[in-house]
Amino acid sequence: MYFRISKNSVELAEPGDFTAFYAVCSPGLENGELIDIVHREDLGEVLPGGGHLMVPMETVRLLATGRVGPKWPQHFDSMTAYAAGKGWLSEDGTRVRAHLESEPG
Repeated sequence: MYFRISKNSVELAEPGDFTAFYAVCSPGLENGELIDIVHREDLGEVLPGGGHLMVPMETVRLLATGRVGPKWPQHFDSMTAYAAGKGWLSEDGTRVRAHLESEPG
């Protein structure tokens, strides 16, 4: 699954794909704009250096609501357990790290 981030919105794409977790920014989106959008849309925070986001798991669940099957929560929990083993969760275990990419443009 991944997030599409534009100046006007954040969309969770492919919520049933548990093999990837990243975010893609629209071309031309400046770092300050990205930080504002991430904050406004409750997508967590941009980490220093700008290469990753820390996304609240609750935000992922909310964005997936109504779009996924009944086994989705179990698969999501498995994905975040894997992320925990790699050190990709926040210290309190409520946010997961997502790689940040820019769309070519």
